[in-house]
Amino acid sequence: MKIIFKNLSIALLIAIFVSSCSIPKISNPLNTPKAAAQIDARVFRTIEQMHVEYPYSRQLAAKASGLLVMPLVTEAGFGLGAGYGRGALVVNGSVKNYYSSISANTGIQLGAQQYAHVLFFMTDTALTQFEYSMGFSAGGDLEYITPSISESLRIETLTTLSPVIALVFGQAGLKVGATLEGSKYTKLRF
Repeated sequence: MKIIFKNLSIALLIAIFVSSCSIPKISNPLNTPKAAAQIDARVFRTIEQMHVEYPYSRQLAAKASGLLVMPLVTEAGFGLGAGYGRGALVVNGSVKNYYSSISANTGIQLGAQQYAHVLFFMTDTALTQFEYSMGFSAGGDLEYITPSISESLRIETLTTLSPVIALVFGQAGLKVGATLEGSKYTKLRF
Protein backbone atom coordinates (compact mmCIF):
# COMPACT_ATOMS: atom_id res chain seq x y z
CA MET A 1 0.00 0.00 0.00
CA LYS A 2 2.87 2.33 0.90
CA ILE A 3 4.50 1.68 -2.50
CA ILE A 4 1.27 2.57 -4.32
CA PHE A 5 1.05 5.95 -2.57
CA LYS A 6 4.72 6.62 -3.23
CA ASN A 7 4.25 5.82 -6.94
CA LEU A 8 1.17 8.06 -7.12
CA SER A 9 3.15 10.91 -5.56
CA ILE A 10 5.98 10.45 -8.05
CA ALA A 11 3.47 10.35 -10.93
CA LEU A 12 1.92 13.61 -9.69
CA LEU A 13 5.35 15.29 -9.57
CA ILE A 14 6.19 14.11 -13.07
CA ALA A 15 2.82 15.29 -14.44
CA ILE A 16 3.24 18.74 -12.94
CA PHE A 17 6.82 19.00 -14.19
CA VAL A 18 5.90 17.98 -17.73
CA SER A 19 2.95 20.39 -17.80
CA SER A 20 5.21 23.28 -16.86
CA CYS A 21 7.77 22.64 -19.59
CA SER A 22 7.84 25.05 -22.50
CA ILE A 23 5.87 23.51 -25.33
CA PRO A 24 5.53 25.31 -28.65
CA LYS A 25 2.54 27.64 -28.90
CA ILE A 26 0.82 25.49 -31.53
CA SER A 27 0.51 22.43 -29.29
CA ASN A 28 -0.17 24.18 -25.98
CA PRO A 29 -3.79 25.32 -25.59
CA LEU A 30 -2.90 27.01 -22.28
CA ASN A 31 -0.85 29.63 -24.13
CA THR A 32 -3.63 31.43 -25.98
CA PRO A 33 -4.91 35.01 -25.92
CA LYS A 34 -7.99 33.70 -24.09
CA ALA A 35 -5.77 32.15 -21.39
CA ALA A 36 -3.81 35.42 -21.06
CA ALA A 37 -7.04 37.40 -20.64
CA GLN A 38 -8.19 34.92 -17.98
CA ILE A 39 -4.90 35.26 -16.09
CA ASP A 40 -5.15 39.08 -16.32
CA ALA A 41 -8.65 39.06 -14.82
CA ARG A 42 -7.60 36.73 -11.98
CA VAL A 43 -4.46 38.76 -11.25
CA PHE A 44 -6.32 42.05 -10.88
CA ARG A 45 -9.12 40.43 -8.81
CA THR A 46 -6.43 38.97 -6.53
CA ILE A 47 -4.80 42.39 -6.09
CA GLU A 48 -8.19 43.94 -5.23
CA GLN A 49 -8.93 41.14 -2.76
CA MET A 50 -5.49 41.54 -1.17
CA HIS A 51 -5.99 45.30 -0.71
CA VAL A 52 -9.42 44.79 0.86
CA GLU A 53 -8.37 42.00 3.22
CA TYR A 54 -4.91 43.38 4.05
CA PRO A 55 -4.98 47.19 3.77
CA TYR A 56 -1.25 47.51 4.52
CA SER A 57 -0.56 45.69 1.24
CA ARG A 58 -1.62 48.82 -0.67
CA GLN A 59 1.25 50.77 0.93
CA LEU A 60 3.67 47.93 0.26
CA ALA A 61 2.56 47.66 -3.40
CA ALA A 62 3.00 51.42 -3.87
CA LYS A 63 6.65 51.14 -2.76
CA ALA A 64 7.40 48.03 -4.84
CA SER A 65 9.09 48.11 -8.25
CA GLY A 66 6.85 45.23 -9.37
CA LEU A 67 4.51 42.51 -8.13
CA LEU A 68 4.42 38.87 -9.14
CA VAL A 69 0.82 37.84 -8.55
CA MET A 70 -0.08 34.15 -8.47
CA PRO A 71 -3.89 34.08 -8.07
CA LEU A 72 -4.22 30.34 -7.62
CA VAL A 73 -1.56 27.82 -6.66
CA THR A 74 -2.63 24.24 -6.05
CA GLU A 75 -0.52 21.94 -3.89
CA ALA A 76 -0.99 18.27 -3.02
CA GLY A 77 1.16 15.90 -1.07
CA PHE A 78 1.44 12.50 0.50
CA GLY A 79 5.03 12.20 1.65
CA LEU A 80 6.11 13.80 -1.62
CA GLY A 81 4.36 17.01 -2.56
CA ALA A 82 4.02 19.20 -5.61
CA GLY A 83 2.34 22.45 -6.58
CA TYR A 84 1.55 24.45 -9.72
CA GLY A 85 0.05 27.83 -10.56
CA ARG A 86 0.09 30.58 -13.19
CA GLY A 87 0.16 34.33 -12.75
CA ALA A 88 1.63 37.56 -14.01
CA LEU A 89 4.27 40.17 -13.29
CA VAL A 90 2.62 43.56 -12.79
CA VAL A 91 4.77 46.68 -13.21
CA ASN A 92 3.29 50.19 -12.97
CA GLY A 93 -0.23 48.77 -12.89
CA SER A 94 0.10 46.76 -16.13
CA VAL A 95 0.84 43.12 -16.86
CA LYS A 96 4.37 42.83 -18.20
CA ASN A 97 4.84 39.04 -18.50
CA TYR A 98 3.21 35.75 -17.51
CA TYR A 99 4.79 33.14 -15.24
CA SER A 100 4.21 29.65 -13.93
CA SER A 101 5.14 28.46 -10.48
CA ILE A 102 6.10 24.87 -9.80
CA SER A 103 7.27 23.36 -6.55
CA ALA A 104 8.21 19.96 -5.19
CA ASN A 105 8.99 18.96 -1.64
CA THR A 106 9.30 16.00 0.67
CA GLY A 107 8.53 15.54 4.30
CA ILE A 108 5.70 14.73 6.62
CA GLN A 109 2.68 16.00 4.71
CA LEU A 110 -0.74 14.86 3.69
CA GLY A 111 -3.51 16.69 1.90
CA ALA A 112 -4.15 19.36 -0.69
CA GLN A 113 -4.62 23.12 -0.63
CA GLN A 114 -5.02 26.15 -2.83
CA TYR A 115 -3.83 29.67 -2.09
CA ALA A 116 -2.82 32.95 -3.67
CA HIS A 117 0.48 34.70 -3.19
CA VAL A 118 2.15 37.92 -4.20
CA LEU A 119 5.88 38.61 -4.37
CA PHE A 120 6.70 42.30 -3.86
CA PHE A 121 9.97 43.27 -5.57
CA MET A 122 11.08 46.18 -3.40
CA THR A 123 14.10 47.21 -5.49
CA ASP A 124 14.71 47.65 -9.20
CA THR A 125 17.69 45.28 -8.87
CA ALA A 126 15.53 42.49 -7.41
CA LEU A 127 12.96 42.97 -10.17
CA THR A 128 15.61 42.95 -12.91
CA GLN A 129 17.24 39.81 -11.48
CA PHE A 130 13.86 38.10 -11.48
CA GLU A 131 12.97 39.15 -15.03
CA TYR A 132 16.27 38.09 -16.57
CA SER A 133 16.79 34.85 -14.67
CA MET A 134 16.31 31.60 -16.55
CA GLY A 135 14.03 30.46 -13.75
CA PHE A 136 13.80 32.29 -10.44
CA SER A 137 13.77 30.03 -7.40
CA ALA A 138 12.22 31.25 -4.18
CA GLY A 139 14.52 30.38 -1.33
CA GLY A 140 15.05 30.99 2.34
CA ASP A 141 15.99 34.62 1.66
CA LEU A 142 12.34 35.58 1.04
CA GLU A 143 10.80 37.70 3.77
CA TYR A 144 7.29 36.52 4.59
CA ILE A 145 4.68 38.85 5.97
CA THR A 146 1.71 37.48 7.80
CA PRO A 147 -1.87 38.53 7.18
CA SER A 148 -2.08 39.88 10.76
CA ILE A 149 0.57 42.60 10.28
CA SER A 150 -0.91 46.07 10.56
CA GLU A 151 1.59 48.59 11.80
CA SER A 152 3.39 50.84 9.32
CA LEU A 153 6.60 50.63 11.29
CA ARG A 154 6.83 46.94 10.39
CA ILE A 155 6.22 47.77 6.70
CA GLU A 156 9.00 50.38 6.81
CA THR A 157 11.37 47.89 8.42
CA LEU A 158 10.56 45.20 5.86
CA THR A 159 10.97 47.46 2.85
CA THR A 160 14.40 48.63 3.96
CA LEU A 161 15.70 45.15 4.81
CA SER A 162 14.21 42.86 2.18
CA PRO A 163 14.49 43.07 -1.61
CA VAL A 164 11.66 40.53 -2.08
CA ILE A 165 8.68 40.16 0.25
CA ALA A 166 6.04 37.41 0.01
CA LEU A 167 2.41 37.50 1.15
CA VAL A 168 0.53 34.18 1.10
CA PHE A 169 -3.24 34.40 1.63
CA GLY A 170 -6.61 32.91 0.74
CA GLN A 171 -5.65 29.40 1.83
CA ALA A 172 -8.27 26.69 1.40
CA GLY A 173 -7.89 22.96 1.73
CA LEU A 174 -6.70 20.28 4.08
CA LYS A 175 -2.93 20.69 4.08
CA VAL A 176 -1.08 22.42 6.88
CA GLY A 177 1.01 25.48 5.97
CA ALA A 178 2.12 27.09 2.74
CA THR A 179 5.65 28.01 1.83
CA LEU A 180 7.18 29.38 -1.33
CA GLU A 181 10.61 27.98 -0.54
CA GLY A 182 11.56 25.64 -3.35
CA SER A 183 9.11 27.24 -5.80
CA LYS A 184 10.49 27.91 -9.25
CA TYR A 185 9.03 30.65 -11.44
CA THR A 186 9.36 30.37 -15.21
CA LYS A 187 8.26 32.83 -17.88
CA LEU A 188 5.39 31.61 -20.04
CA ARG A 189 5.32 32.27 -23.78
CA PHE A 190 2.08 33.55 -25.26
